Amino acid sequence: MFVGLKMLRDFVKVTPKTLVKDAQKTLEDSKLWMLLVVDEDDRLVGYVRKEDISAALPSIMTSLEKHELSYLMSKLTVGKIVRKDIQTVSPETEIEAAADMMYEMNLAGLAVVDENDALIGYINRNVMLDVLTEEMGYREGGSRITIEVADRSGVLYEVAGVIANMKLSIISTGTFFHNGRRIVVVRVDIEDPSPVAAALQERGYKLVGASDFMDAWS
Repeated sequence: MFVGLKMLRDFVKVTPKTLVKDAQKTLEDSKLWMLLVVDEDDRLVGYVRKEDISAALPSIMTSLEKHELSYLMSKLTVGKIVRKDIQTVSPETEIEAAADMMYEMNLAGLAVVDENDALIGYINRNVMLDVLTEEMGYREGGSRITIEVADRSGVLYEVAGVIANMKLSIISTGTFFHNGRRIVVVRVDIEDPSPVAAALQERGYKLVGASDFMDAWS
């Protein structure tokens, strides 16, 4: 999966010439915490946060008369407070690489730009959660089977073979690690997973459930 296939295309943008008071209203109306800033050619300039706008407004209000304040507010633009340390990715970036980047840098989102630095999209944490749900096949129904396996090559092939021999379809697969244990999660297109569970156990696989991990949260 690539970023370009999941990025948001319909999002609010402003320019450096946008008045700060207008940007504030846009944030409030859209219930956003930040706005991306682009130039007249739609190239990414940076971003402005809700707190940046809040900080800019009181700093002017403190010692000015009302008419002076109104005048300055009619001149104060986003270009005066824009942040330019924005992180970007290309649409060809693997979605998991973008997710790791957001995690490591504690980012709420990433701007997506083309080879000319034109802003073409945006991804945020909601997008990543949607991708996780989709890749794990949750919305497609079926049954989830969780197996603790040895960390060796060929395990997924063997598990898939057991399920294929039962003429069943695999909706999704995932692999995780917990305290050195390798956990394989398979979602199978069947309402009652007990026949699949029994077949896997007959082959020596250990099925696990929430009760097997209670020490992690109790």
